[in-house]
Amino acid sequence: MAGKVTVTYFHHSGFTVAAGDTLLVFDYWRGDENWRLPKEYQLTRADFAPFKQAIVFISHDHVDHFDEIVYSFDQFGIPVTYVVSHDFPIGKTGKRMKVGDEISVGDAQITAYPSTDRGVSFLVRIAGVRIFHAGDLNLWHWREESELFEIMDAERRFDEAMDTLRSVRMDLCFFPLDPRMGGMFDAGANHFLWTVKPRVMIPMHWYGRSEVARDYVRKSRTKYTEALALTSPREKVEIDFGDTTLTVRTFHQKARTAPVRETADEEPFRAGDPFLDSDLPVSLNENKTQNPTA
Repeated sequence: MAGKVTVTYFHHSGFTVAAGDTLLVFDYWRGDENWRLPKEYQLTRADFAPFKQAIVFISHDHVDHFDEIVYSFDQFGIPVTYVVSHDFPIGKTGKRMKVGDEISVGDAQITAYPSTDRGVSFLVRIAGVRIFHAGDLNLWHWREESELFEIMDAERRFDEAMDTLRSVRMDLCFFPLDPRMGGMFDAGANHFLWTVKPRVMIPMHWYGRSEVARDYVRKSRTKYTEALALTSPREKVEIDFGDTTLTVRTFHQKARTAPVRETADEEPFRAGDPFLDSDLPVSLNENKTQNPTA
């Protein structure tokens, strides 16, 4: 069954998807001291008012995927359900999900799939559309800095996760595209796109490098997948998934404040620890320190 959704980008991996009478909120985060989502672009009561329910997803507990402000959303006048990964401490009433769990929330059917870092990824079936948010599922190889055994372990983890997704049909997906990994940073996104063949793919988690997202979608459109780059706060796209056709309408904000971090963050490399503030999911040897906060 065909359906229609409206996607709005906020920051990093944070999006809303309007599907029928339900507002889905994925990994909403207002940012940090390096760049903060301007107040005029943050979620407010007005965003929730047109809907009968909202579902707030938190894929894992890294600081760039969770903002405590989400726990105020249940004061906006409609029922709000929090759906979080199994290892996430629920601050309010919500539903924890581990890999393989399936639950229903209103008219949404939700399945938890693997991540290659903390938490889970989510597939949501709603209004005739299948929506996938990868969380931190990616091939975190850090190829220019990692040792061979670390790269091999990252590839093994990613292959195992992909084995559970190969036959899953997706209409819309959000997937990480993290340029901090250096060479072949798009390997995970490419593998995912070629294997799953979602009808629409939107890159996320590109750490202020909006040109990376734009360049990727120009190169990655295929006859199976339309790739879209949403790079400014509250940039919006309406997608109508016909049975055999796809209609996309993009709406840009006339006045907007975009992240200023348009060059690679070199501070971790200058500090001598390339894994600082990284999403590397593998166990490092005793001579390196892992601090996966992204």
